[in-house]
Amino acid sequence: SMEEWTIRAGEAGKRLDAFLMERKGWSRSFFMKALRTKKIKVNGKKEEPSYRLKEGDRLRSFVLDEKRPLPLPDIIYEDDHILAVNKPAGLLSLDVTGKTKDTMLDRVNCLLAERGEPAAFPVHRIDFNTSGILLLAKKREDRDLLDRLIRERKIRKSYLCVAEGRMTPPKGRLEDQLFKDARKNRVYVVDHPVKGSKTAVTEYEVKSYRQGLSLVECHLLTGRTHQIRCQMAHAGHPLLGDDKYGSKEWNRDKKERRQLLCSYKTTFDFEEEGGALSYLSGKTIRLSRVPFVEKYFKGVEI
Repeated sequence: SMEEWTIRAGEAGKRLDAFLMERKGWSRSFFMKALRTKKIKVNGKKEEPSYRLKEGDRLRSFVLDEKRPLPLPDIIYEDDHILAVNKPAGLLSLDVTGKTKDTMLDRVNCLLAERGEPAAFPVHRIDFNTSGILLLAKKREDRDLLDRLIRERKIRKSYLCVAEGRMTPPKGRLEDQLFKDARKNRVYVVDHPVKGSKTAVTEYEVKSYRQGLSLVECHLLTGRTHQIRCQMAHAGHPLLGDDKYGSKEWNRDKKERRQLLCSYKTTFDFEEEGGALSYLSGKTIRLSRVPFVEKYFKGVEI
């Protein structure tokens, strides 16, 4: 199968090997083999891996794609210490039971293994049906550091969700006592603290309202199970697609089978206490697009 690219101005100056390995998710050894067997041509001829691409160059690959055991993860940020990937809804962040071989962590580690790099360490999870930014650490000590920074609320996570009805006031704070029933994997709001209940705090802001739906941005100040889903439902605004805390009929009517909730922005907010990760302070990692926003709130800037 032949693929062709015409190099654009923004891609000029990039090395041939870097361009293809990034674009295709190939390992270095796979790229070198393709080059050696003359399956990669620049303007019709073979070039070195270090060849610098120029605007207008025509790049052709006659490679039969490496059979990847797992889909390529969507990496939105990467450096020597951390990786941030966009987890799709309907995929486990990781699996502790060993029942499945395809989780977000597996996809990342499959790619890292192809590159000849060690496996990454998970730092936190996102619910199966929730999408968005998942952070992973490349080294054990970075994982411990990220873990502590998350616990100390030095890493702010912002979510977008689509909720039923017009949420008022348009900006506010939800504070509830949540009690988790582990057996049912469900969380309940209780009127007053009981044994095992925990305080949950979410700040919210309505970004847009259209046809009976609110697009709401939520900041987690605590990190409880199903926190946003449960608190929003309790406030009278369940998330569209959330059968557990919302309305099944309404979700069927709208043909949404998963809660429309996405962890779309992560902000690192720490100074010297970041240790080896201090360089990340003040940085924001964000998704440029969220499919459900485009579907229900086309044109709204996120």
